Amino acid sequence: MHRFLNRSKDVGILLISLLLVAPVLAHEIKTSAARDVAATFHIEPNHNPTAGKPSTAWFALTRRGGQVIPLAQCNCQLAVYPVPRKARNAPLIKPTLSKFNIERYKGVPATTITFPKAGIYELKLSGTAKPGANFQPFSLSYRVTVGG
Repeated sequence: MHRFLNRSKDVGILLISLLLVAPVLAHEIKTSAARDVAATFHIEPNHNPTAGKPSTAWFALTRRGGQVIPLAQCNCQLAVYPVPRKARNAPLIKPTLSKFNIERYKGVPATTITFPKAGIYELKLSGTAKPGANFQPFSLSYRVTVGG
């Protein structure tokens, strides 16, 4: 019995530790094929959007070396597709991006998305440099699981 209680306590500590670490894993970082642009992606609430409810998605864009790319320097577009996706399917949603401030990232692209139903979606962020900015064109894709 004593051995069982110790194991239960160990499992409880492990579960609590995993729950404490989980928010740290809520940001997803991807790098463009040219390795010139990277984006930290996050969607509220806590990377667990719910169908029919607005969710805020933001993309902290940076150049190699860590320089922030604000929306003012990027012709950025976001397209949302259901998964599975056929190559020629038009996006389900093409939300308008606006400036968003989060931590040290000022004016990064963000939007509010209301997913129509539960399931998996692909968010495809693409962009080119506006005049005066200097980075390679990029395209980054993220998968989001939406609950019911």
